[in-house]
Parts: sequence; structure tokens; C-alpha cells
Amino acid sequence: MHERKQMMAERADVFLALPGGIGTFEELFEVWTWRQLGYHDKPIGLLNTSGYYDGLLQFTQNSVTQGFLSDWQMDLIRISSDPVALLEELVQAAGFAPRANVEGL
Repeated sequence: MHERKQMMAERADVFLALPGGIGTFEELFEVWTWRQLGYHDKPIGLLNTSGYYDGLLQFTQNSVTQGFLSDWQMDLIRISSDPVALLEELVQAAGFAPRANVEGL
């Protein structure tokens, strides 16, 4: 698992979490932690399809309210329910030129 995540971190230009299970959660929180520690400066996206991550987002907002997370940490993740808009935002944040038409995604 560690070797796979190391390879993912080295080869990725962005990180995007789709709805998933415990492995997805673990990878999301690890790349998020790495970002806050300055291990990478790659954009992180969370695709909140059909409100899948609403509970997690409520939990993280409660963590901000309780003082365990800061707003700047939340700002490290781009969140959207629109996959095309989120991909465009991540591509731009990674410093790549936007494609003329991404509707085929």
C-alpha cells in the first residue's frame, strides 16, 4: 500500500477523490495531510456526487468550529458536485492550459 501511494504521489499532477470507501478516505486524508505539511503543492479535489460527502463535509466543518481544523486547511481542498467544473478547476490550479472543450469527459 505504501509503495502504491508513493508512486501515486510521484506521478500525479492533481488528486481527485471520487465517492468511495475506507481506502479512498485514507488516501484523501493522507494527501490532504501531506499538502498541509508542505510535502506537495498539488491541487486536491473532492467530487461530492449526489451529496455523497455531505456528512464528511459537515464533520470537517464541525472540526473547524471546534478548533481542530482551520479554514486555511479546508481551503486546501476544492469541492464540487460538478465533475467538469471540478476537473477544469484542478487542471487550472495545477498550472496546465485549459482544454478548449471538456464536455466529452
